[in-house]
Parts: sequence; structure tokens; C-alpha cells
Amino acid sequence: QVQLVESGGGLVQAGVSLRLSCAASGRTFSSYFMGWFRQAPGKGREFVASINWSGGSTRYADSVKGRFTISRDNAKNMVYLQMNSVKPEDTAVYYCAATKLVTLPTTTARNYDYWGQGTQVTVSS
Repeated sequence: QVQLVESGGGLVQAGVSLRLSCAASGRTFSSYFMGWFRQAPGKGREFVASINWSGGSTRYADSVKGRFTISRDNAKNMVYLQMNSVKPEDTAVYYCAATKLVTLPTTTARNYDYWGQGTQVTVSS
């Protein structure tokens, strides 16, 4: 089992950069496939990015491709989401998610077993 804690959210202006962090507990972090999702008010949970166990394979939603970068540091039990050129439409609660047994598609929230509490990102225009 793994516990996830997100940090790094806040209120920022459009166009700036922001880095979200997700700290994971446990000694088997490297065996978890990780993802970032977001949920805006009144909307469902939306896939943002995912990264495989080694960090060698990543996937992004079209809406963030080229602006966001997901990475992980297995030695530190950390996953990051670097957000560049943020837009007002990026405003949402951002969640870190993990699963040990990958079920396709990895862009679907229900295929992740563990979730953090979320961190709010608000982008003003």
C-alpha cells in the first residue's frame, strides 16, 4: 500500500510556471505506475499525465502536451508535475494517483488504486 501527499499548488497568474510534487510513502514506490489527474468545479476527474515505473515512458493529455512535464525520482519517492505557461483553464484540484497493477487505459481514473488529497491550482488571467 502507498500513501500520497501532494503539494505545490497555489494562486498564480497566467503564463507562469508551477511545480507540483507528490510524496509517496513505502519502500516499493518504484513498483507503482503514477499519474496526475485534475478536477475543475462541476466537472469530472480528468487525466493530465502518467509515468511508468522507471520514468522512461510518459503520456499526456492533449490539453497539456508541450506545457506540462511529469517526472519521478524513485530514490526520493517523489513524482513531479512541472507546469509551464499555465492558463486559466488549468484551474483545478490536482491529484496524484498510483497503481501497482496497470489496467488499461491508464488515462482512466478508476484504474488507479491510491489517491492523494489533492492540491488546488488557481490560474488568474
